[in-house]
Amino acid sequence: MKKYVYMFSEGNEMMRDLLGGKGANLAAMVNLGLPVPQGFTVTTEACNEYYADGKIINDEMKKQIDECLERLEKLADKKLGGLENPLLVSVRSGAKFSMPGMMDTILNLGLNDETVEVVAKQTDNRRFAFDSYRRFIQMYSDVVCEVDKELFEAKLTELKNSKGYESDLDITAEDFENTIIPQYKEIFKRELGRDFPQDAKEQLMGAILAVFRSWNNERAIIYRNLNGIPHDLGTAVNVQQMVFGNMGNDSGTGVLFTRNAANGDNHIYGEYLINAQGEDVVAGIRTPQKIAKLEEDMPEIYKQLVEIVKGLEKHYKDMQDCEFTVENGKLYILQTRNGKRTGKAALKIAVDLVHEGLINKYEAMTRVEPDQISQLLHPNFTAEALKSADPVLEGLPASPGAGAGKVYLTAEKVHEKAVAGEKVILVRHETSPEDIQGMVDCEGILTSTGGMTSHAAVVARGMGKCCIVGAKALSIDYEAGTFTIDGKTYPEGTELSLDGSTGKVYLGVLDSEESELTGDFAELMSWADEIKKLQVRANADSPRDAAVAIKFGAEGIGLCRTEHMFFEGDRIEYVRQMILSDTVEERIKALDELYKFQVEDFRGIYRAMVGLPVTVRLIRSTSS
Repeated sequence: MKKYVYMFSEGNEMMRDLLGGKGANLAAMVNLGLPVPQGFTVTTEACNEYYADGKIINDEMKKQIDECLERLEKLADKKLGGLENPLLVSVRSGAKFSMPGMMDTILNLGLNDETVEVVAKQTDNRRFAFDSYRRFIQMYSDVVCEVDKELFEAKLTELKNSKGYESDLDITAEDFENTIIPQYKEIFKRELGRDFPQDAKEQLMGAILAVFRSWNNERAIIYRNLNGIPHDLGTAVNVQQMVFGNMGNDSGTGVLFTRNAANGDNHIYGEYLINAQGEDVVAGIRTPQKIAKLEEDMPEIYKQLVEIVKGLEKHYKDMQDCEFTVENGKLYILQTRNGKRTGKAALKIAVDLVHEGLINKYEAMTRVEPDQISQLLHPNFTAEALKSADPVLEGLPASPGAGAGKVYLTAEKVHEKAVAGEKVILVRHETSPEDIQGMVDCEGILTSTGGMTSHAAVVARGMGKCCIVGAKALSIDYEAGTFTIDGKTYPEGTELSLDGSTGKVYLGVLDSEESELTGDFAELMSWADEIKKLQVRANADSPRDAAVAIKFGAEGIGLCRTEHMFFEGDRIEYVRQMILSDTVEERIKALDELYKFQVEDFRGIYRAMVGLPVTVRLIRSTSS
């Protein structure tokens, strides 16, 4: 008989294919004896069979879910839907590969008209209980039953406006109990023709089905396409006992990284809140404390937390991103995963882990993505600047780095202003070879059309120039000398900042910092030289390109495109003369000028290459 459901204690970290990344990590932490809220995982195989059977959960799956639920109830000494000590659970997705935010989650499952009263008494916090219940009704209605969540948000806004409340925090327990929850139930009944489910097991089965369905929602499919994740893996479903950090001053919640995710420094980095729920930390409802202050507030908890998360880092041999909750003085680890990091941090962490004996040089090479190396080679906006700025536009991040300056809409105007000493941004519907001078002179390029292989994208990457393409909310009126973003019109000369690493555009000039190639970069590259089996040569079309190629370790030039030599300065004018000339004499005269440019360029390239091989692609003139 196939096993469709595993208690956390029955799995292990090698079962990612079956339990998904989250389920495998939860199993590993339970097996390590860490304080993890108990639960069970419905496998990816169950998800795939659900689809194969016409989106039906078979009887054997239901039986195994019921059996594992009973085991969870015994472990927790609580009962789902129980009126003495009700069990509340979260139901979360968890595919083999992390897909953050792409699939669905349901929290506070198990609340109904009766259990909410029990929770209110147990926590001595009626507002918390009824706020949790209204959140559950809204989330369940949206995720499981596909009722438009805006219908619920409208009622919340209506209440706040009528009572003059500034935020959700002003809403009272009585508001939730007597106004919002009855209105939410009425929306559910009006939209679906039935009452909101009060049976907790019905709620659970509905939530599991919803997570399975979310594997094939539009955003999940797009994310898999973008990241090369196969569509036939399926998602697991994790059902886990909820713990609460808002039960008083001996409770709290937080998120931390075992190393600094921005620069890679080896110290714990994160935030927490006393007497709060996890969403309060990430949603910015309250200002969190730095994790170091937890040592003052809860010294024993802090000591235990540091010991656990550093142990997890050694176990997984990588920086960890951990979520934790303290409930009535007891620490729980809710999740761990390899933490997202900047290119700078990825480099430092990989090198440090080798020196600490946790990984070898080859493993270090695999820990740093090519895109992260690209981040290191371009200027970037400072973290402080990005934190205080809101993007006004977003497109495709075609070439990384930071660029800021005054916007001009033609290459000629960009060249004119750049020669005058201004920092400028070239904004176009799309670029063409005619725009090359403006592309050379500008700090960054922004287009309203085009993709990652468009002219602007390809040329900008070759130049190492910040570029964003396909910004569909951007329109341009060349005649009026204006551009419009989401209905707001700006004149030429308006300052913009482009983040080519994210595709985001900001008004004004943000502070930036030059990338620094540290000793860690040189060390990692030396390991690459030890390990490599292939030579790497660069595309380089000028002495400047050749010098940069040598600086970054190229062992020659794989392709020198001589036609690109004619893009610089006024050279393209001689190309036009050569093509459009009426006589052989005029054509030869133009070719003689181009010859001088090429001779000088090749001298510079060969000097830079110091004897290394150079492959040249010639162009055939129309006179030969």
